[in-house]
Amino acid sequence: MLSKDSLEFLEDLKNNNNRDWFLENKKKYEVFKKDYQQLVADFLDTMKPLDPSLEMLEVKNCTFRINRDIRFSKDKSPYKSHLGVWLSSGTKGHNRAGYYVHIEKGASFIAGGFYAPEAADLKKVRKEIAYFHEDLEKILNEKNFKKEFGDFDRNEKSILKNAPRDYEKDHPAIELLKLKSFETSQPFDISEVAKKDFVSKMSKKLILLKPLNEFINRALTSEEF
Repeated sequence: MLSKDSLEFLEDLKNNNNRDWFLENKKKYEVFKKDYQQLVADFLDTMKPLDPSLEMLEVKNCTFRINRDIRFSKDKSPYKSHLGVWLSSGTKGHNRAGYYVHIEKGASFIAGGFYAPEAADLKKVRKEIAYFHEDLEKILNEKNFKKEFGDFDRNEKSILKNAPRDYEKDHPAIELLKLKSFETSQPFDISEVAKKDFVSKMSKKLILLKPLNEFINRALTSEEF
């Protein structure tokens, strides 16, 4: 859970997203930062026994800096007014699927899978789907997965209009092969964050994504040895 003060800090930062205000409220930020780190620690304590691939993770591996990278953005707001928790076995230079928690008023959600992979990784995942699509279809059709997440998140930007290069348009898994991103998500109301059972409740949902993450990570590591 996050304290009421931390949630208020995020909302105040959203309404006063400038360096002067941030510096004037540096003490509030320090309290928020400790609260954030404790939330991540609680997720790690809960998720590690459920997914051993996360065992080596520390809090610092799962948090994000509050400063925004504004070099190529039209939005020049210097700070993030949301909070993210990323749990993944990936390391620098080796992207992996994982679990994500996003906390933001009006836009909070949990998610998992592999978001917008680079070309080389996308090729590996598609190859795995082409040969073992029955495995993936079984994961996506599992009762509890279906109930909580439904399917992959799909939109115009994440799906090719035609079959990808090297694959026939009548491939039995063509709709999966057209995907350019392999994540699924579920929204939640930010009021959940302040409840004592927030971490345990969300972890029970997130762990349903473990088979999906394992399928994707199997594809990403299959050619590394």
